[in-house]
Amino acid sequence: MKELLSHLGSGRGLLLAVCLGLALFAFVLKFCLPGYGFSALVCLVLIGLLLFYGFFPMLGAKWPVFTKIVTRTVTVCLVLGILVVAATEAVIIHASFGSPETQVDYMVVLGAKVRPTGPSASLWDRIYAAADYLQAHPNTVAVVSGGQGADEPCTEAGVMFDELVYLGIDPKRVWVEEEATSTWENLHFSLDLIEEKTGQRPQRLGVLSSEYHLFRASLFTRACGAEFVGIPARTSNLSQAVNHFMREVAGVWHYILLGGRYD
Repeated sequence: MKELLSHLGSGRGLLLAVCLGLALFAFVLKFCLPGYGFSALVCLVLIGLLLFYGFFPMLGAKWPVFTKIVTRTVTVCLVLGILVVAATEAVIIHASFGSPETQVDYMVVLGAKVRPTGPSASLWDRIYAAADYLQAHPNTVAVVSGGQGADEPCTEAGVMFDELVYLGIDPKRVWVEEEATSTWENLHFSLDLIEEKTGQRPQRLGVLSSEYHLFRASLFTRACGAEFVGIPARTSNLSQAVNHFMREVAGVWHYILLGGRYD
């Protein structure tokens, strides 16, 4: 205890202050800003690493060999983790550019949160991107896909249909799929709807989603047996984009390791 107190006025005192600041920031992200829970988790991981490297070496005076082995093991795992995250993020960023100029016959617009006040920021981004694409490609039919969550006032697909029509898109060019509750279901049900209406399943499918989501959407699309054409909806909120690009790394690895038909 005396050794700990003697360090509070030195660099470790500053370290504790930084950790406290990160903890407060994480609290705000988690409980005051909806959708930023992953950024809060990142803050907690940083706190853990700072405390480990700041205070764990103090055990070296009593258990030098043990301390060295644990520190080196954690460092190796940390470096490998950073490399994996960086490589995955690079793939996600590369996929985020999509192919917005490519002509497709059918485009699935993936839903996002509908709030009591109307579309969320992410959903607005997708609606405006879909309107721009449909205006630039008059022969494309859009399938707006998304059901109604327990905390949503109406279906995501219904909101997208109404807003696209309001923005001047011919309602005959917008087909509605209102049952999906995940990305897998968005794509699977939309392909079923296209087949039901046309008599054949498309071999190539345009998928419009937030740019950070396109790589994972491509994995689902190919799993459904269709060629993927990504159409990005640029995220208008910078902090939201940073949060979701980080979160998407976890989503990609969850799918790679565990699979499953989830969002």
